[in-house]
Amino acid sequence: MIPTVQEIGHSLHELLAVDRRRFVESARAIPIPDLAEVLRSMPAHQATELVVALPFEVAVELFDEPELEGHRNAIACCLPPDLAARLITAMSADQQADLLREVEPEDRKRLLGLLDPATRDSLSALLAWPPDTAGGIMTTEYVGVPAHWTAAHVLEHLRQVAEAKETIYAVYVVENGTNRLEHVVSLRELLVANPDTPVRAVIPKRKIITVAPGASRLDAARLISKYDLLALPVVDETRRLLGIATVDDVIDALVAEQTRQVQRLGGLEALDMPYTEIGLGEMIRKRAGWLCALFLGEMLTATAMGHFEDEIARAVVLSLFIPLIISSGGNSGSQATSLIIRALALRELALRDWWRVALRELPSGLMLGSILGVIGVCRILLWQELGWYNYGPHYLLVALTVGLALIGVVTFGSMAGSLLPFLLRRLGFDPASASAPFVATLVDVTGLVIYFSVALLVLRGTLL
Repeated sequence: MIPTVQEIGHSLHELLAVDRRRFVESARAIPIPDLAEVLRSMPAHQATELVVALPFEVAVELFDEPELEGHRNAIACCLPPDLAARLITAMSADQQADLLREVEPEDRKRLLGLLDPATRDSLSALLAWPPDTAGGIMTTEYVGVPAHWTAAHVLEHLRQVAEAKETIYAVYVVENGTNRLEHVVSLRELLVANPDTPVRAVIPKRKIITVAPGASRLDAARLISKYDLLALPVVDETRRLLGIATVDDVIDALVAEQTRQVQRLGGLEALDMPYTEIGLGEMIRKRAGWLCALFLGEMLTATAMGHFEDEIARAVVLSLFIPLIISSGGNSGSQATSLIIRALALRELALRDWWRVALRELPSGLMLGSILGVIGVCRILLWQELGWYNYGPHYLLVALTVGLALIGVVTFGSMAGSLLPFLLRRLGFDPASASAPFVATLVDVTGLVIYFSVALLVLRGTLL
């Protein structure tokens, strides 16, 4: 039976108490991502004891591991000051910035004070950029060389600095003094080039793909995906190289962003930590706001039904199809909003494309509503003919009412679900706020109005 991470953590903690050498051997045998997961399952004070006992190089790898995010801030604050300073200094620059973003402001100030001035200044520059921007996920640990160096000189330089750099698969040719980006050469191109060739002439100059530090990390991800890059240079308006956004950091950022999007689509605030680690009070706070808002919205459904109370009393048969009508509208709206939010996130659509979406969703809604309407009519007629339920002498009009109402409600749901994300984006809100529960609530209310309005038109003089 495979032990759980909690059991592994307990075993390591017990082993540390009796045999430090065996503890180190056991810890070294665990892959760093798995070891990070083990520490994340432990209380901060116990995890800190294990980190202190680990060899320094293992502790650095552990603190550089994204799997430890959300927990390493608590560990860092518990570490002895000298060890904390050494660990943070040895971490990669982007992970240093992520760590210090996680801690409270007073702890951030204290930890920054432990670092040497050069590291502190570099970190302050990275922390100036919001975490959801290209500047917020970039690292300053890139290989930059002057244009006059030869291929052999650059390769020798790579051998000397490889351990301290985030990636060496791309070399950035920069202008002396200004650090202005002039050229990008891959490691493969350097290896096959003549050793005496200046790095500026290793290959013909090509278009350099860059991103501004203030651009969103999703923009950086799109560029990396489009051009199959392992790292993306981050440059300012003067083309001065500030750092690079690497593909692994972009993937981590995308996973975090997509997680937040999915949570918002589910009708709750985005969680800031894994589900198993969030406290009960925080979980309630994240979910209660949206639930209350949706509950208040659903109260309008009761109001709408109260408005048509007389019609329901005279034609009780209509109440049988209320769940069918409003759920169909909510489902069509949820489908549409999910498609549009995804298209907006991928930049397949822009704000100016709302009319194209409306022209596309209108016939789609009508066709989908017609399909459901035909199924609804057939169901009523079949049940009536087989004697499974008696819808009364006007069952044909009841079937027509349900069919027409389904067309109207599904069409409205599709239109509302597809255009609401555009409206929210235009107002400056996250389109993902147009969550499926929110759209369903909106369509529930309007669906009742559409349903009973159709009933009044079709059944006037008979049931109504």
